[in-house]
Amino acid sequence: MIILGIDPGIAITGYGIIRKERDALTCLDFGCIRTPAGLDMAERLKMLSAELKSVIKKHKPQSAAIEKLFFTTNAKTVISVAQARGVALETLASYGVEIYEYTPLQVKQATTSYGKAEKSQVQKMVMLLLGLKDIPKPDDAADALAIAICCANTNTCFN
Repeated sequence: MIILGIDPGIAITGYGIIRKERDALTCLDFGCIRTPAGLDMAERLKMLSAELKSVIKKHKPQSAAIEKLFFTTNAKTVISVAQARGVALETLASYGVEIYEYTPLQVKQATTSYGKAEKSQVQKMVMLLLGLKDIPKPDDAADALAIAICCANTNTCFN
């Protein structure tokens, strides 16, 4: 099974593609979709959708995992992340990809067995679980891989 993990954002959306075969996890690809700050919101969202479609067409994931929205003190950030998340959900749905949603706590628990793990601990576990030589960079891509791992390691992703 091929799983796409998404860490949504308007400026940077991280993505990670993993394969789960039996109990083995393999990293197929990871990276970030970046949108220029100077573009208006509609153009940035259009660009995000187009780039995400390219990732889906290339890797043909059966499942996708996306981080649930969590509230911060910056309402402007929450709104733009929510818009990017909505575009990602619509794009995945339009390709018939089964979607699973996880909180940051669930992602940390599934990757490190500790729901309050530091970002560096999660990144190191992503590297170890996927057999990578280095911690994936940038952080958004590592987070997306962690979200995909969460999906692979939970019962919700595979009925």
